[in-house]
Amino acid sequence: QVQFVESGGGLVQPGGSLRLSCAASGSIFSTYVMAWYRQAPGKQRELVATITSGRSTNYADSVRGRFSISRDNAKKTVYLQMNSLKPEDTAVYYCNRAVDLARVSPSWGQGTQVTVSS
Repeated sequence: QVQFVESGGGLVQPGGSLRLSCAASGSIFSTYVMAWYRQAPGKQRELVATITSGRSTNYADSVRGRFSISRDNAKKTVYLQMNSLKPEDTAVYYCNRAVDLARVSPSWGQGTQVTVSS
């Protein structure tokens, strides 16, 4: 069983930056396709970015060019660098293995709150 712990969220002004971290347990982290998700109040959880074991990445159109996902397999950690933040980025951010949320309901960690407000 794998566990993920998110950190790094906070309150920032529009245009600011944050870096989120996701620490994973388990011995097979390096084989996973990892993802960041977010959920805003009253909204469905949505996929933000993915990164494969080969470090290929994909991004939601809403964050492409502003966010960057990366991983350090030695540290069993996934990062999300968020730049040029907008109020619509406000959400709780979660990391997990990449899954189809229409079919799979994985176990979620506590997440980390990101609030973008003037």
